[in-house]
Amino acid sequence: MRQIHPEPLTPEAFAPFGDVLEASGDFRLINDGQCQRHHDRARLDFAPETDPQNRPGLSIFNATPRALPYTFDLIERHPEGSQAFIPMTQNPFLVIVASSPSEKPRAFLTNGAQAINLHRGTWHGVLTPLQAPGLFAVFDRIGTSANLEEYRYPQPWVVQQG
Repeated sequence: MRQIHPEPLTPEAFAPFGDVLEASGDFRLINDGQCQRHHDRARLDFAPETDPQNRPGLSIFNATPRALPYTFDLIERHPEGSQAFIPMTQNPFLVIVASSPSEKPRAFLTNGAQAINLHRGTWHGVLTPLQAPGLFAVFDRIGTSANLEEYRYPQPWVVQQG
């Protein structure tokens, strides 16, 4: 089987695919100095021109946890909108992305205090929590037009530990 190894999720490494959302770097104090606001961390991008009913939406996903080694053959993308995954726990999760189905995918491991925003059209694996519960708040495009393309690799990939 073809293998990949997860790498730490950093803004620089993940930039071609999306945004890393975390409470680091510049901030301003709000709430009488009791809260750090890390402002405007994601480029949310929805395609209203294809469907007048398109709008941003917030959903709750409850995904089954997986374990490493993790075997997959399915990736998908959303051509009409970005998709942000915000874990509702402080557990690390696995993020699989690819520039295209013909390119080798990459795997990133979050640190338990990170969320991600996938850019519109980014090929990615399914939601892959590594511990229960697999609860996530998800900001993405809600609408009536098709916003999902899937691709199955002819041979599966295995994400190996470290």
